[in-house]
Amino acid sequence: MPSAPTLRQLRSLIAAADTGSLSGAARVLHITQPAASQQVRELERALSVRLLERGGGAIRPTAIGEAVLTHARKVQAAVDDLVAAATAFRGGETGRVRLGTGATACIHLLPPLLAQMKARMPGLEIIIATGNTPDMLRGVQDGGLDAAVVTQAGRLDRSLEPRRLRDEALFAYAPAALVPGEHALRPAALSRLPLILYESGGTTRSVVDAWFHRAGQTPRPIMELGSVEAIKLLAESGLGATILPQSAVASPVQGMAVRPLRPTLTRCLAVVMRRDKLLDRGLRVCLEELERL
Repeated sequence: MPSAPTLRQLRSLIAAADTGSLSGAARVLHITQPAASQQVRELERALSVRLLERGGGAIRPTAIGEAVLTHARKVQAAVDDLVAAATAFRGGETGRVRLGTGATACIHLLPPLLAQMKARMPGLEIIIATGNTPDMLRGVQDGGLDAAVVTQAGRLDRSLEPRRLRDEALFAYAPAALVPGEHALRPAALSRLPLILYESGGTTRSVVDAWFHRAGQTPRPIMELGSVEAIKLLAESGLGATILPQSAVASPVQGMAVRPLRPTLTRCLAVVMRRDKLLDRGLRVCLEELERL
């Protein structure tokens, strides 16, 4: 098997072919002529073929040399692209942020912030993953996500650091016929209604369940779903009542009522990262915009 050529050898071959001489290659590469000659000879020995020949007072590629040059130029172009990409990242022109979040925040809170991130840093690639809080936290822990916007509840692993973003109130959302009047709804009243809630296992669902339990009530939902939009559509179809964050019910459809809860119920949104996470410019821009929530 031929030995793998080095980038230095390929550069010497390209320069010799382009300038028509080894002395010209040496000038282009800022090395001595013997060094340029040695690089080409080593490449020929590694591939066991003759790549250059002298004719008419100049060096020109052999037939196999032309074939090798085609690939050598592709290698050089790929290396140039690699260096350009690294330079762009280092200079803060481009970057990538992998952000995890729940469905509600993704749909109702993040779009204007994501647009602002792109406006500030057009070369920033933002990859969004959605899921419940435990899944998002695991993604941050194992390095699959750079940060996650989650509903904070309970203690986090020591490797993770939360940054509080905002408290968001939760409201009852139901067909107006199910909740006549304008009064706030208590756990006992809601527990008597057909309920459509977040699926079990999510942090927001845990917050809702705890609200009921503190009042001695146990919710028995007729449906549990992971999609906030699906929950809203089912409630709007008249099938039952639900409890959703304020951002999800800011624009209720006709015939639906938004009622406050008594006692009030809130969830805390936080952005979570690994404590040892290095903050490049892209991640800093992301965090600064998230703090506008």
